[in-house]
Amino acid sequence: MTSVLRRRPLAAGAVLAAAVLGIPGPAAAQATTPEAPDATQAAQQPEAKSKPKANPKAKAKSKAKSAPGELLGSEPSSFQYTPGVPTPTKAWKISYRSTAADGKPNTVTGTVIVPDDGKTTPRPLITYAVGTVGLGDKCAPSAGFPGGTTAEAPLVNAALVRGYAVVVTDYEGLGTPGDHTYMVAAAQGSAVLDAARAAQRHPEAQKFGVSGDAPVGIMGYSQGGGASAKAAEMAASYAPELKVKGTASGGVPADLAKVAESLEGGDSAGYLLMSAVGQNAAKPDLKLDSYLNDEGRKLAEVVRNECVGTVLEAGRGKTIEDVTTSNPLDRPEWQQAIAEQLIGTVRPSAPVFLYHGDADETIPYAVGQKLRADWCGQGHAVEWKTFPGQSHVGTAIQGNGPALEWLGRRFADQPSTGNCGT
Repeated sequence: MTSVLRRRPLAAGAVLAAAVLGIPGPAAAQATTPEAPDATQAAQQPEAKSKPKANPKAKAKSKAKSAPGELLGSEPSSFQYTPGVPTPTKAWKISYRSTAADGKPNTVTGTVIVPDDGKTTPRPLITYAVGTVGLGDKCAPSAGFPGGTTAEAPLVNAALVRGYAVVVTDYEGLGTPGDHTYMVAAAQGSAVLDAARAAQRHPEAQKFGVSGDAPVGIMGYSQGGGASAKAAEMAASYAPELKVKGTASGGVPADLAKVAESLEGGDSAGYLLMSAVGQNAAKPDLKLDSYLNDEGRKLAEVVRNECVGTVLEAGRGKTIEDVTTSNPLDRPEWQQAIAEQLIGTVRPSAPVFLYHGDADETIPYAVGQKLRADWCGQGHAVEWKTFPGQSHVGTAIQGNGPALEWLGRRFADQPSTGNCGT
């Protein structure tokens, strides 16, 4: 049974192309293999329609009257890690109650996936946060899993072959009404934690060992690195009942201001407007549209409706000056909004594995180093791993195995003292 799951997972993983982790051009070509389809193209042509609704037959409660993590709806789904390769798994698309960026109740969708291996006793659960897919509803991870077009599905599969259950959030505003609150730390962190709660409450998943008694791991890279790192900071106060054993976060955009400085005018400049749209979705009083010129408004329309490959192509080489009448980052309200997304100010409640490529062209290596220093300075157990010479995408691929091995040791209750002193 596991042989089907194991067939070509790492080869397919090498296809983590530009679409999800956001590297166009040479890095994407470098990551592509002849065995697998172009993930950029696949991620922009998902089979599912936008704005999916929860199963109307599911027993659902009003989000306003439910608790964070409560399961609001479920419908059968399926999981392929590459097109045309079914896996021995069970999957369900879920909707669940979470907390919006403004602190109000919201509804988020996601996918629960379990190995169909006959095991019914409690098994570890990983709540997995994907990297950038885009802001269009059609780009949501849950839309691509059935057809194998979600680009990080091979990395998710690597957890499934180890016997772990996995839940993948779609984040706020992906597949649900409103703009995706892209790079808004608290909204992403709560979506990750509430996905774990919802998975544990799923009656069908419980038959396959998904249980509140089992250990929980948090994991993600790039945007998902930020979401998982924020979830690590929030876990003790927001979801104290979860038995979080550790968090593995890679390529973490912990300081958005520093990331913005490195991206402006470059190949990945489209991320800047994506982030601006995300911040505005969380705080409409920022009035992003009032700063945009005609070119900026056209690009913002692309950002809101398309997947990341299209956005990066449209935004390639753009500066803030190219798309605005005045720079919103010069305004104190925008500066405050960006400052609120800083990660590293709160000590996580469980050990952390951080990894970063020292040739990362999207999220500066120094940003990852600073997060490590911040958490180490708080006396936290941080295990840090550098991938020499590796790009953003390259580190996502090479770091996935070590991250899962590190989580496996935490699930086995092996101690982690970190390597802050080295």
